[in-house]
Amino acid sequence: MALIGLVRVSTDKQKTRRQHDALGPICLKVFEEKISGKLAVDDRPGLTAALDYLRDGDMLTVQEVDRLGRNLLEGLIVLNDLFQRGIAVKVLDGIATGEHTERSLILDLALALAEDRRRDIVKKTKNGLASPFRLGTAAVEAEMRKCLPDLGR
Repeated sequence: MALIGLVRVSTDKQKTRRQHDALGPICLKVFEEKISGKLAVDDRPGLTAALDYLRDGDMLTVQEVDRLGRNLLEGLIVLNDLFQRGIAVKVLDGIATGEHTERSLILDLALALAEDRRRDIVKKTKNGLASPFRLGTAAVEAEMRKCLPDLGR
């Protein structure tokens, strides 16, 4: 039995060090991807490579369940496939911490919460990007002048 790690962040700008620090010492091999967890498995090269590498009796290891993905349906498909192949999942942190050899309510709930958190992140990001436009051009310019008094001189 080998522990095989999966490290995932959503963008190239995000750091993976924390996940590597947690998985590196215990995993035989660690796969990494910098891509959205909402995508289908076929669109995630790191996850696909890890799934291809895993053998019966191995354990896919992630720091938190949301590293598997932030799409409930895709996550459930991955878990079902792994468990049918005799591959366990080890989660180091979060509500689903532990070793899993079959689906469970807590594991399903953790995936559902990961998808919900993704929706919240998207919503907050859109609201944050849109807020200057809601103020109007004059108001934005006035706020910018407070921060940058030499603006326009």
